[in-house]
Amino acid sequence: MHSTELLAQFGELDIYLFDQLLRGRFDGRRRVLDAGCGDGRNLVYLLQRGVECFGVDRDDAAIAAVRRLAAARAPALHESHFRVADLTRLPFADGSMDAVICSAVLHFADDEAEWEGMVTEAWRVLAAGGLFFARLASNIGLESQLGRSPGRMQLPDGSMRFVVTEALLIAWTTRLGGRLVDPIKTTNVQQMRAMTTWVVEKLTSEDVRRESRDHGGVRLSCPP
Repeated sequence: MHSTELLAQFGELDIYLFDQLLRGRFDGRRRVLDAGCGDGRNLVYLLQRGVECFGVDRDDAAIAAVRRLAAARAPALHESHFRVADLTRLPFADGSMDAVICSAVLHFADDEAEWEGMVTEAWRVLAAGGLFFARLASNIGLESQLGRSPGRMQLPDGSMRFVVTEALLIAWTTRLGGRLVDPIKTTNVQQMRAMTTWVVEKLTSEDVRRESRDHGGVRLSCPP
């Protein structure tokens, strides 16, 4: 298969999101929101597979582009599925999405309060049993350069990002009522920046009861 065929089928899909697709994490998930969708690079394959896709972005031009993409790849999908909106105020009902993608977006938060607002909103619209996928900047492997606390800071590559820590992600996994689908994984790009993959499943009430029973009342954030 030539690379142009792969691009036609998958677009410029985040390679770590592709890994989740390959492992069946999106099987049966019919309503998927891309929060901070840009021009829709992570939605090409899903649109073509008949998944009911939604997208939000603060940029008018990005939403215009993703609407054009959807019109070409999934013409039955109404353009209102893609809207200009702030990620701290998503225009969707509670529990209305089977999966939320938030790839290379959360690290543009101005501060921890905005970061928390974006995460909380993504979680609000996610249904019980739903999947939250995020890629974001972290200090993992760069602690000697960035310190050990989360916050907005300049990375060694010169970019400004809100940087998370492993401890913050683990704490928020528990706080939200989720469990890690995968261990937290980080790619360190030649000590210039670190990008971490955070994949969390929203526990159902039955999951909570089962984990509490199986582990003596102590809920684990990552399955054994």
